[in-house]
Amino acid sequence: MEKYEFISPCHFGMEAILKREIYDLGYDIVKVEDGRVTYAGDEETLCRANIGLRTTERVLLKVGDFHAETFDELFEAVRAIPWERFLSEDARFWVAKASSVKSKLFSPSDIQSIVKKAMVERMREHYGIEWFDESGASYPLRVFLNKDEVTIGMDTSGESLHKRGYRILSSKAPITETLAAAMIMMTPWKGDRILVDPFCGSGTFPIEAAMMAADMAPGMNRHFLAESWTNLIGKQTWQDAFEEARELVNPDVDTDIQGYDIDGEIIRAARDNARRAGVDGLIHLQQRAVKDLRHPKKYGFVITNPPYGERMEEKKALPEIYRDMGEAFGRLDSWSEYVISSWEDAERYIGKKADKRKKIYNGMLKSTIYQYIGPKPPKRGERRAGDGVMCKGTL
Repeated sequence: MEKYEFISPCHFGMEAILKREIYDLGYDIVKVEDGRVTYAGDEETLCRANIGLRTTERVLLKVGDFHAETFDELFEAVRAIPWERFLSEDARFWVAKASSVKSKLFSPSDIQSIVKKAMVERMREHYGIEWFDESGASYPLRVFLNKDEVTIGMDTSGESLHKRGYRILSSKAPITETLAAAMIMMTPWKGDRILVDPFCGSGTFPIEAAMMAADMAPGMNRHFLAESWTNLIGKQTWQDAFEEARELVNPDVDTDIQGYDIDGEIIRAARDNARRAGVDGLIHLQQRAVKDLRHPKKYGFVITNPPYGERMEEKKALPEIYRDMGEAFGRLDSWSEYVISSWEDAERYIGKKADKRKKIYNGMLKSTIYQYIGPKPPKRGERRAGDGVMCKGTL
């Protein structure tokens, strides 16, 4: 198989988690930068990364990188890329996105135009034709400029990888599936430990956790743009990757994953989402307020995305909500809590300083992940009576 490099973007601050995911898939890391990880592989890597990575928005096939400070340099460097290696004569290709940071070339529209023109020039020279009808498979490109260093990648994913296919209805302030997965993976939680989300909304945290516990690949029930790239990837390679993902699933795993929300309608939506994800038998979802959160067992996890109060009338309710959350945390002896919020007074009303904080963007909202880290449980042979994991639905 031919060797390539791939680029996967992620939320700023979550690069180490994505790097670990890629290692776990068996691939070598080439470079880690702010908001993205580059790694080496082949056609199989492209398929397995799209199907199996939980914390990236897409998988880009890297086609070139170079230095450019002028549009002439950009044009010539793009024209020098062997596009015929990647694009068939009838390929539909365009620059879907261009971004520039601290570079002399900063106009996205001009960058997009120059790159397209250079690609067409190269294709004309290779195929010996003047007009491309672009009636074939789609090959959108993304161009990144950082300090005059240009990187070009072809988007193999199509729709963002956070779209697993299970979430149709969502709550007012949803968290993306990729960020939810990254938050879970930044904690020591494992599938045999208790996990509760008292503001579960459309169920993203419980569903993502259940998929992890059952070894269910996030992309196994969706399609990807590169499935149509038959000039680069055989259909059998995709079929083998999907079959590998299906064979790894363990639907009989024993879990205690619970989600609660005060809104009964959104709980019904969460149950529908869990059913579409194939994990409705692994999680317990119920209408309940955070003030009623309690649990007799120890060493559990709360991972949650509480209300932010983006609307003025909603903001008035936040002090009471966060006080109730803080009081509930006080009742959960030896538990760990991970809370993402953009409300600047979150920690104050929770009533306890976080052990760690991580700044992050949830969509366009500048947010903080407050980490309240509980003690490690005793080793299995040292557990006292009453420290075990209880059956779901008994909160």
